[in-house]
Amino acid sequence: MSDNSRTYYPTIGLEIHAELATNTKMFCRCANNAFDSEPNAHVCPVCMAHPGTLPVPNKQAIEHVINVGLVVNGEVANFTEFDRKNYFYPDIPKGYQISQYKYPIVSGGELAGVKITRIHLEEDTATSQHSGNVSFINYNRAGVPLMELVTEPVIHSAEHAMEFAEELRLLLRTLGVSKANMECGEMRVEVNISVSPDKEKFGTKVEIKNLNSFNVVGRAIAYEIKRMTDLYEDGRENEIVQETRGWDDTKQITFTQRRKEQSEDYRYFPEPDIPKLYLHEMFNIDEMRQTLPELPEEKRNRYRNEYGIKDEDIESYINSRELAVLFENTIIAYPNDRELVKLTSNYITSDLVGLIKKGSSILENGEIKEIDFIKYIIPEHFATLIQMIGRGDISSRGAKDILAILATEGGNPEVIAKEKGLIQQHDESALRNIATRVITENPTVVSDFKAGKENAIKFLVGQGMKVSNGSANPTILEKILREMV
Repeated sequence: MSDNSRTYYPTIGLEIHAELATNTKMFCRCANNAFDSEPNAHVCPVCMAHPGTLPVPNKQAIEHVINVGLVVNGEVANFTEFDRKNYFYPDIPKGYQISQYKYPIVSGGELAGVKITRIHLEEDTATSQHSGNVSFINYNRAGVPLMELVTEPVIHSAEHAMEFAEELRLLLRTLGVSKANMECGEMRVEVNISVSPDKEKFGTKVEIKNLNSFNVVGRAIAYEIKRMTDLYEDGRENEIVQETRGWDDTKQITFTQRRKEQSEDYRYFPEPDIPKLYLHEMFNIDEMRQTLPELPEEKRNRYRNEYGIKDEDIESYINSRELAVLFENTIIAYPNDRELVKLTSNYITSDLVGLIKKGSSILENGEIKEIDFIKYIIPEHFATLIQMIGRGDISSRGAKDILAILATEGGNPEVIAKEKGLIQQHDESALRNIATRVITENPTVVSDFKAGKENAIKFLVGQGMKVSNGSANPTILEKILREMV
């Protein structure tokens, strides 16, 4: 949109590549381990395109793409084939990429309100590393199975584009078909974008390639909409040409890379070394549909209806299978106690996640890379801790201390509480002795309270908690202090 009187309409389509989680590469038996520290450790005559070698499709990779197609309600093709996409670049050892053109595995579908054009399968390229005037090629990634999903041009804002990409990553992880870590290049987003003053017509399309985070996707789209809008406003719309642009994260701008190729430039033709595939004969599609896991939107609805927890808590469980498993296995101990269920969720998403962030690598987008010490927490022990909090056996401060021990060392919370002296005192006679000491040692604060300063009582309770090393029940202690003052 423009700030001036004229209105401009952006139209956005996405092409998203995701490396698939398989044991071996797409067309050979090399390990699918693109991130091995040793360059060119996982190569063979097939993925290095030696003469006379023949590619053999990875059945698991095809199954992964079918599963994605099923969950987005796309049409899984019976007949499909692979094609040669011809272009020369150092990261393509064959001089062509094995991809799919006319007959993709999946056609149609919808996700997050965005219609999908197709989902197909191809092989990834090698990676380039540059040092001064010298470039090196690491072929560990060459031949890794790569899913490409193409949307219809039906997105009209950066926010919706980011929402779709995030929901797709959730879906890929839920299905277990890809880790989809953008910072590692396992998921890459390309944006096709145009701006037009006519709502019924597309403008000239520009492609922005290799965007490696959701925030970058949003910033690149916003910049490109403004760039094209400004050119229209200046009467220079003829300078908007169909091209491929990159993103400069330092300058926060897009820049020209090359003129955009058309499909005929790649001279697609069917791959002669791979037989045609008939997927409905290779796979039981109906059985695959019945064995799909619970999907993110289904889990959101179940958590809202069954547990009544906060939406932000639900998103934590949607994004982390480990946290969701801990939550569900913990609340088995008290399935009908909504308050304890909510308390459990609060301690997981607030206190436990806080501990995890201190002990894990945090990515640029705020995602936790490793959740290492959840493995120390036994759900039954975590449930015991929550029940102790609910009964008032331990204070919130004591609960945090016990949780830190559970997360890093494990153990039984009841035993830990006794060993550390964290069991709260409920005995009113013992608490009255503590109150007497606090009143004696803080006469000015007592006078302030008597003069009507209500917050003074909180200070006195805090002093009582210090005297008792956190073991006093603060509710009972406050009641006694009020009585005695």
